[in-house]
Amino acid sequence: MNVVPPALARLIDDLARLPGIGRKTATRLALHILRRPAVEAHELANDIANLHETINLCSNCFAFSESDPCEICGDPGRDRAMICVVEGPADLMAIEKAASFKGCYHILHGVLSPMDGIGPAEIRVDALIKRVKRQEVAEVLIATSSTVPGEATAAYLAGRLQALPIVVSRLACGIPMGMDIKYADELTLTRAIESRKAAG
Repeated sequence: MNVVPPALARLIDDLARLPGIGRKTATRLALHILRRPAVEAHELANDIANLHETINLCSNCFAFSESDPCEICGDPGRDRAMICVVEGPADLMAIEKAASFKGCYHILHGVLSPMDGIGPAEIRVDALIKRVKRQEVAEVLIATSSTVPGEATAAYLAGRLQALPIVVSRLACGIPMGMDIKYADELTLTRAIESRKAAG
């Protein structure tokens, strides 16, 4: 006997396909949606349905946006001479939340992964090179993650950009505040030493 109604089971299956959501979490979310007023479920469904109709990629930086150019690229207060290269939209959001970067962005939407068939063409490297040549860019800050694919992507980008008359920098990484040094991995310690600055 099936104790889960088919409509609820379908929603659980849909939610379980989302990244980081297992069957238990999907079931909990589906039950939560079911317990809420119907109007909230309709609003959620409408918001999901409208995503692909209202959000596109900015033709300049490839950020998700309802306008083209996006709000950041269209902001006259932004420093267009500085481009921060990130792996995905979530990285852009994290940097913006810190409110310390005033330049523009270029979103790769991935990292190099030859084993998965992801090369430079799939992550918009050529678009970055053309943009740097077309605009008056003084510095490109590579802010990919410190994972192996992120580091490989950063090295590839640095190699492609070094022939251009710009400064190529890398996001500094190091020991997080409150972390005991003995718990840091080798890559974190190496990056922390390489990005050291004068004390005092």
